[in-house]
Amino acid sequence: MLGEIKGLNEECGVFGVWGHENAAQITYYGLHSLQHRGQEGAGIAVTDGKKVTVAKGLGLVTEVFGQGEISDLHGKAAIGHVRYATAGGGGYQNVQPLHFQSHSGSLALAHNGNLVNATALKHQLENQGSIFQTTSDTEVLAHLIKRSGYQMLKDQVKNSLTMLKGAYAFLILTETEMLVALDPNGLRPLSIGRLGDAYVVVSETCALDVIGAEYVRDVEPGELLIINDQGLTSERFTLNVNRAICSMEYIYFSRPDSNIDGINIHSARKNLGRQMAIEAPIEADVVTGVPDSSISAAIGFAEQSGIPYELGLIKNRYVGRTFIQPSQELREQGVKMKLSPVRKIVEGKRVVMVDDSIVRGTTSRRIVNMLREAGATEVHVRISSPPIKNPCFYGIDTSTTEELIAANHTVEEIREMIGADSLVFLSEEGLVKAIDRPYEGQYRGQCMACFTGKYPTEIYPDTLHPHEKVVTC
Repeated sequence: MLGEIKGLNEECGVFGVWGHENAAQITYYGLHSLQHRGQEGAGIAVTDGKKVTVAKGLGLVTEVFGQGEISDLHGKAAIGHVRYATAGGGGYQNVQPLHFQSHSGSLALAHNGNLVNATALKHQLENQGSIFQTTSDTEVLAHLIKRSGYQMLKDQVKNSLTMLKGAYAFLILTETEMLVALDPNGLRPLSIGRLGDAYVVVSETCALDVIGAEYVRDVEPGELLIINDQGLTSERFTLNVNRAICSMEYIYFSRPDSNIDGINIHSARKNLGRQMAIEAPIEADVVTGVPDSSISAAIGFAEQSGIPYELGLIKNRYVGRTFIQPSQELREQGVKMKLSPVRKIVEGKRVVMVDDSIVRGTTSRRIVNMLREAGATEVHVRISSPPIKNPCFYGIDTSTTEELIAANHTVEEIREMIGADSLVFLSEEGLVKAIDRPYEGQYRGQCMACFTGKYPTEIYPDTLHPHEKVVTC
């Protein structure tokens, strides 16, 4: 994925293992496979049955744990986290797992998602005497747990989860157990696997493959898992579920070798490309995709249309993550460092450029210009998702309509702005049909809010920017 030049970034990835003698090492490999979900910080919490130890830092997994820190983490169970900062901002104090200590023991928290009522809950808790140590919305859960009044941790967690609104996949680690929870909409992916006698919980199934674990099943929306030395127990913290997994997991975020609800991401993206070719055929000479997440859709478009697929754009995988771009000229150069057109492939050709989304439009314009400079006679842009017209409040860093080009311009205006000969977005119906999730309803268990403006949860006023309005499903 193109990270900062693409315009979409996801919040985090989580990984947990219980019952393995090398829990920290296994977690390290698992987090490495989830690195695409967050590059700002990484952390691991481990328990040896008597105490919880945490190591974390800013940077990539290999940077944070590159000096032998893993060797100091001893225990049979661990949870890990990779983070991209959206809600709460960046900084070391917000790197997870968050670690809390009290007279009754330790508790470590790892969270993927975003709580839409975090601000309201923080105000309520502060009025009751809570003092927050971070600006992360994740910390809210720890305070709710300690104030719940129940004796058993699972009851404390159940009670607390019913107060949360938004997207959350939580891993909670204490000295003696690990708890796993997924929000009632299942907005973020979360799966269970087995590695020998150990249980593994991951944001994406690709992490199971990397460590050699066997996939068991996906965690259900509204489900609470309790994992300890006695095994795994499944309970419900709510029966009021409404499946609405983020559509962008299929379109953009998840790795192509991951599966969600039995659907392979690469296959889903190929189907999106095929559907795009059906909805918007074009006469052209070559099809190319914008690396990496659009390659699968481009292959599908090529197969359906009969137009040859070619590697018309190459991604440089060795460019640093923090390229400083103080001027427009250097920003343009930054894109050229990330992507290069293959001149001999596109020169003199009518090119179909397949991409997964257009957020702000700047990157699309630069890529179209690069293809033209490389000699493409025509550049036809096909987007394998509908126009993103609405902000996301569930963990993607598009929080206002002002920054979304499709919220403020027509498709024809966007075509002119990016300099394409033609531009077509996939229809909402085509998106749902292509992914083909095994559920009933108009959207087949997908969240389509960024396309439709219909949100699966209540959106709280303090979450909105001035003049923003939303509709809930």
